Amino acid sequence: MKPKFWIVAAVAALLPMSAFAGDISINDAYARAGSPMAKAGAAFMEIVNGGTEDDRLVAASTDVAMKVELHTHVMDGGVMQMREVEGGFVIPAGGSHMLERGADHVMMMGLKQALEHGKEITLTLVFENSGPMTIVVPIDLERGN
Repeated sequence: MKPKFWIVAAVAALLPMSAFAGDISINDAYARAGSPMAKAGAAFMEIVNGGTEDDRLVAASTDVAMKVELHTHVMDGGVMQMREVEGGFVIPAGGSHMLERGADHVMMMGLKQALEHGKEITLTLVFENSGPMTIVVPIDLERGN
């Protein structure tokens, strides 16, 4: 076998773990729902910007939910609440932004199907500069318990 084949095979094996659009890459994405009957779920991931200019995650969509918003958690009168983030999340040049439980995340509302552990969903992320990126997100109901 030629060495070039092994390089291509090694790169192809890594593709499911990360996705790229422009200078943006996505690492360790996963989705969760609260229960099999849940009407909402969330997706989490690390968004890395390898470029020299800031970018911004401005929208997201999926065919498994009627509505998708970019959310964060804020303290309001001693009560933690989720709120939509107008304008999205800045992904700093040469840096990253974590979407994680209890913080910034992609909120999927009006689920059309249960988010079943071990299955996958397709999620399209829209970046201000890098444009749209469609990723396959595993559903993991055990991570981060």
